[in-house]
Amino acid sequence: MVGRLDPDVVLMDLRMPGGGGVAAIAELAGRGARSKVLVLTTYDTDSDTLPAIEAGATGYLLKDAPRDELFTAVRAAADGRTVLSPAVASRLISRVRTPAAACSEALSGREREVLELVAKGTSNREIAAELFISEATVKTHLTHVFAKLGAKDRAAAVAIGYDRGILG
Repeated sequence: MVGRLDPDVVLMDLRMPGGGGVAAIAELAGRGARSKVLVLTTYDTDSDTLPAIEAGATGYLLKDAPRDELFTAVRAAADGRTVLSPAVASRLISRVRTPAAACSEALSGREREVLELVAKGTSNREIAAELFISEATVKTHLTHVFAKLGAKDRAAAVAIGYDRGILG
């Protein structure tokens, strides 16, 4: 619809039937859509917020935002200005201010994908097939995940992933 209608702003939820909002945002960006994407959702964890912004969202509001705030945000997004709900802005600032040594190094997108598949009980061989990579590459990604999260094994990495909001 975005390609056909060419709206100035798209209001996007993150969890929808038949697909995820982050993938849809990335798809729009990949197609070179001119529309700005304003996420309007009930989810405000780091594991939801950061991927949406990284995928190309112009703004991020929670569904409990007052109507006037929503209208102002849509206009601001249409003008290309970044819009963040106060709760999301506060958490992003706090994350940026956290000394690098105090927090674990961020997982890459591929490392996050591997960790998500591990959390589903997927074997290294199955992960390799699903992601079209070799088993050795899966093991390398897992080694990096373990090091970045300070985990000893797959189970610990998954537990830490849930604790830190990397896994939803």
